[in-house]
Amino acid sequence: MTCEFLPVSQSDLRQRGWDRLDIILITGDAYVDHPAYGVALIGRVLESHGYRVGVIAQPGWRTDADFKRLGKPRLFFGITSGNVDSMVANYTANKRPRKKDDYSPGGKTGMRPDRALIVYANRVRQAFKDVPVVVGGIEASTRRLAHYDYWDNRVRRSILFDARADMLVYGMGELQIVEIARRLSAGEAIDRLDHIPGTAVIRKDPAFLGDAVTLPSCEVVADSREQFNRAFALFYREQNPVTARPVVQAHGDRFAVVYPPPMPLSQVALDRIYELGYQRAWHPDHDAAGGVQGLETVRHSLVTHRGCSGECNFCSLYFHQGRMVQSRSADSIVREATRLARDPAFRGTISDMGGPTANLYGADCPRWAKKGFCRNRRCMAPEVCPSLDPGYGRSLPLYRRIRAIPEVRHAFIGSGFRHDLFGGSGADACLEELCRYHVSGRMKVAPEHICKPVLDAMGKPPIGIYEAFVGQFNRIGKRLPSRRYLVNYFISAHPGATLKDALEMALYLIKRGMHPEQVQDFIPLPLTLSGTMYHTEIHPHTGKPVYVAKTFRERKMQRALVQYRNPSNRQLIRDALKKLKSEHLAPVFVKAVAGKPPRRISRSGVANAGKSAGTSPSARPSGGRRSGRAGPAARRKRRR
Repeated sequence: MTCEFLPVSQSDLRQRGWDRLDIILITGDAYVDHPAYGVALIGRVLESHGYRVGVIAQPGWRTDADFKRLGKPRLFFGITSGNVDSMVANYTANKRPRKKDDYSPGGKTGMRPDRALIVYANRVRQAFKDVPVVVGGIEASTRRLAHYDYWDNRVRRSILFDARADMLVYGMGELQIVEIARRLSAGEAIDRLDHIPGTAVIRKDPAFLGDAVTLPSCEVVADSREQFNRAFALFYREQNPVTARPVVQAHGDRFAVVYPPPMPLSQVALDRIYELGYQRAWHPDHDAAGGVQGLETVRHSLVTHRGCSGECNFCSLYFHQGRMVQSRSADSIVREATRLARDPAFRGTISDMGGPTANLYGADCPRWAKKGFCRNRRCMAPEVCPSLDPGYGRSLPLYRRIRAIPEVRHAFIGSGFRHDLFGGSGADACLEELCRYHVSGRMKVAPEHICKPVLDAMGKPPIGIYEAFVGQFNRIGKRLPSRRYLVNYFISAHPGATLKDALEMALYLIKRGMHPEQVQDFIPLPLTLSGTMYHTEIHPHTGKPVYVAKTFRERKMQRALVQYRNPSNRQLIRDALKKLKSEHLAPVFVKAVAGKPPRRISRSGVANAGKSAGTSPSARPSGGRRSGRAGPAARRKRRR
């Protein structure tokens, strides 16, 4: 187990007595040696297999000087834009430059170019023409085929071509990158590395593949939204690692070849990866700038599992980590927690124990091991499949072991929970234990919307399931010694959501005294089902038309209605009500801003606005209102 950062300079190489590196990793993020950061994880995995690995973090891209900093690697350059797509990192949902970058030292923006993967790879080509280039990370994963790009508002070709890369690694990448390094080290040429699951390559003739799925070409999908949908639907069906076939898409006279996803890692392999010698710190070179804010949320956290069975249509995880959950062993997690507790900087609180979804540790399905997931149904939408075991029989004993570590005062779960996983037998006891010991006052859940057509377009469960959970949460909260709050996450302007739907959601929130701060403007991410619907305005699986709010004006109005208490949204709300011919509802919003939700809201002009506030499930914190002043009825009740 190492006790040093990976080399970042020639001085570091000299200290190790090395004259050359095997592999150089380039990232658009600051160098943070923590398993939550892709370059650190891949670097440590390669190091554990005996390779000499160096890191170039956020190189200056206007010349090739920084790319020559560590010399010429023996095997290849591995390039990633960082933990998030560089366009998402650099721009807001409304395409405005972000004011802060948590993955850069001191939160400074401008440290990463737009389309960083393409820029970095081409600079490497300029500096070292004969060195293999392998691209990876989320930007590579979601752009491995022709894709709709929101920021250019057009279909772009596979990033393999624009980056002039030799290979693309998609997904988490550990198995693939080690196999690539092994075969290159054995003397194989980079253009002969075929049939590696979880990779994509460019080939002149894909006939050698045999049973491959051929998609409409890049040129065809760029010209036809129907063909774009057809290509997406074909590709979507080839994500089961047990049954998937290679996928081929022509780009001019060459072909992007995407090999099937890799099989899930074994528990032993997953344990080994997360127990490597990470420093859990940013590199000292970043000290002068004030460090890296993105580390603070994960420094004292534990990754317990990967993958998400939720398969939300707006999320990239289906194509990146997959639908089958891979969990570490309890012993491995406890060992890591024990080491973490002995860190001099540890103050007694583990901030998170989770993965993409907090309450899927230990989840399993009888099909996964031999057949993979079902082709024609989802695990959790529109309802949780009875074959899916959420794993509470494994997760709760793990949490008890962690909170029994003497140095651990609090072991919190900061990831978001799937509220629809608390409906089975024994769910009350499970939820109570989680709330009592592992929720730091606020439990994160994501209803996302309240209207059925929108929830269907998102791949989320009906709002009634959320309402049942709220009742369960409030009931359990009365048994706890202190209040627990729900932090509700919503998405505005998702495909399928009209301005009328946004008004309906606003009235729903007002009646329940909810005023969410966690509202995300929808971003059409490449290679997601929701991004495809945004581009084509047709659902790729059903062929039905989908309404899409594409003007910034309407997108802003939808968000303003949901965040009705924000004073800066008042004019947008007035404009939205006028457009909907619902100006008569203006007093409802005025009273809501003043903290006085009415007991009943007229449904005139609004479909299915709901029942009176007095009979609605509450999303307020257990034991009291969520925030703001109490209403008159509540004050009278307290006086009694």
